[in-house]
Amino acid sequence: MAITKEDVLKALSYVEEPDLGKDLVTLNMIEDVAIDGLKVSFTVILTTPACPLKDLIRSACIRAITTMVDPAAEVTVNMTSRVTTARVDTTVLKGVKNIIAVASGKGGVGKSTVTANLAVALAQSGAKVGLVDADISGPSVPTMFGVEDARPVVYRTPEGQNLIQPIEKFGIKLISIGFLTPAEHAVVWRGPMASSALKQFITEVEWGDLDYLLIDLPPGTSDIHLTLVQTVPVTGAIIVTTPQKVAIADAVKGLQMFRQPQINVPVLGLVENMAYFTPAELPDNRYYIFGQGGGRDLAERYGVPFIGEIPLVQSIRENGDAGTPQILEEGSPATAVFKQVAEEVARQVSVRNASMARTQVVEIKA
Repeated sequence: MAITKEDVLKALSYVEEPDLGKDLVTLNMIEDVAIDGLKVSFTVILTTPACPLKDLIRSACIRAITTMVDPAAEVTVNMTSRVTTARVDTTVLKGVKNIIAVASGKGGVGKSTVTANLAVALAQSGAKVGLVDADISGPSVPTMFGVEDARPVVYRTPEGQNLIQPIEKFGIKLISIGFLTPAEHAVVWRGPMASSALKQFITEVEWGDLDYLLIDLPPGTSDIHLTLVQTVPVTGAIIVTTPQKVAIADAVKGLQMFRQPQINVPVLGLVENMAYFTPAELPDNRYYIFGQGGGRDLAERYGVPFIGEIPLVQSIRENGDAGTPQILEEGSPATAVFKQVAEEVARQVSVRNASMARTQVVEIKA
């Protein structure tokens, strides 16, 4: 009996997307079904190019066809991706699907290092990525990407608007106050001025089409944070902390800020940086010099996903200082960790877009 498209779709309707909890057919993730005798091929549209479950989904599809349609079927599963979005208001950043805030309760926890490596890892997976350095008084993105001397070009659109062309490096579109002021000059701005600069980075930069725009926020909770959520609908926030008690206490404040009823930005998860020390000459050894499990315990206490532990290794600092994020160093254990963190962030964005209310711009009344 000949295999039909209906047979294939019926079998695939029993294959569930593990994170979203629904079958691939219901989620409209199956396209381009083609049948030639016993040869069956189709495309699975993943919700992110960084999907860590693609091999699991591929195997489940093949098993469904050979079990429910024909054991002799030759199944070819093509995998591609279409990053999802939960945005409603697209008057600002029209081509950006997901806006992700990366925050920390205190400085010195490596938030910018995590953001830089996360951005490059997402780009390596095939996503289109941008990064806003929103730490106006302490910009570090130019150094971490090795573009301290870069200066953005401003051009005029046919509609008469002046737009800034972001700097591009390692496949990431970048903007930072560090590109606009000399490195040796201190930027001493009052809150409204810093907020105005962030608005300009969002509304007057030619971002184009992006799957993810990461916002590297300054430490703590400030005008910058409020300006962000009042200017654009933030898909979700990532909290970065280190294991010690003082950092965890401040991370709670950052986490709770996004959870305030008037802000209500989903927390995608928590990253524990400098979780353990691993010397280069003893790569299998872990020394928990700042304490162990603080970040994981915090995530469990507040019911947010724990995205991962990033080790304290010398090469992360050296690569950051050299302007080549750690993720670019192939074969390093720290590189593998950053890749896993990026996959988990992409996964949490997909889950958030499928299961939570659409993102809205926050309205905070004085």
